[in-house]
Amino acid sequence: MTASHAAEDQPAESEADALARLYDLDLAEDPGDDLDLYLALAERTGGPILELAAGTGRIVRPLAAAGYQVTALDLDPAMLGRLTASAPTNVTIVLADLTSWRPPRAEYRLAVLGLNSLFLIAERHLQQAALATLFAALVPGGLAVVDVWLPDAADLARYDQRLLIEYIRTDPATGSTLTKTVSALHDAATATVQLSSIYDQGRPGAPVARWIRRDTLRLVGSGELVQMARAAGFEIDVLAGDYGLEPLGPGAQRAILVARRP
Repeated sequence: MTASHAAEDQPAESEADALARLYDLDLAEDPGDDLDLYLALAERTGGPILELAAGTGRIVRPLAAAGYQVTALDLDPAMLGRLTASAPTNVTIVLADLTSWRPPRAEYRLAVLGLNSLFLIAERHLQQAALATLFAALVPGGLAVVDVWLPDAADLARYDQRLLIEYIRTDPATGSTLTKTVSALHDAATATVQLSSIYDQGRPGAPVARWIRRDTLRLVGSGELVQMARAAGFEIDVLAGDYGLEPLGPGAQRAILVARRP
């Protein structure tokens, strides 16, 4: 079913608006472990701050609440619309493609590409362009932070197009039940994952609204991330395995790169 078949007490939505809303519900139970890192780095660098692929503002909001001038850039108007609706005055919103956008001048002291956003850029040369955007935005001495997941063999083995229920939650805005089911297919030859996210929402006994999001993700390992950063002109401050910036080691589930514009 489509959004037009939603339950009567649910307002009709465009697909883009629905997926932006569902993105926020996806993150409703996220612990936000990375936010303390960005706040600590912001205290170290000062503002202004840039976030690429800012979405609905999960990272932007706490930085703005701490008093920093923050620019939120994203290509999705619906995502930015949700941020715009409640953004404080110290947030500047930019609708643009992060692989080709360049600021009028290098003015930022901290630039963030967080929580696997690099994966959403499905080609390596465009991922490299995203690192070039971070570099172009920073003043000399400014810091860029890129955060990516490091899937292990067991994670990738599950990416065989099987259907998995990721969660069943209650939408606090409507009281309806939301079920998210995912299916993914990993292609080792291209280091890509074809990811489908299926959202079913409704009340018991009522029509169900279904939305489907499809993404092509390009995975990036820690070594390749360092190579792309250096190719963009960065000096590597630290390659960490967690948000406490402990050095990357065996078994790490994330790679957090902190790099400096010389």
